[in-house]
Amino acid sequence: PNVAGCAEAKRELAEVVEFLRNPKKFTKVGARVPKGVLMEGGPGVGKTMLARAVAGEAGVSFIDTSGSALGSTVYVGVGAQKVRALFAEA
Repeated sequence: PNVAGCAEAKRELAEVVEFLRNPKKFTKVGARVPKGVLMEGGPGVGKTMLARAVAGEAGVSFIDTSGSALGSTVYVGVGAQKVRALFAEA
């Protein structure tokens, strides 16, 4: 991925891509395969575009959602349950 002006983010995303491309290399040394990646930031900063690029580079599926899609409910744990369901789907 090409992240202009942010070498640390670029390095971290390159590690994520490598991990997703070749998980056996990492599981051999005891690492666990991630079930997903959460990105945080304000609206319009390119989180979705960056996530699509990382998924495309790694050749893995891309599932996106937003906080509003999880709904604000009065029941505790419902949002977390929806997040777990998304990760299970992935």
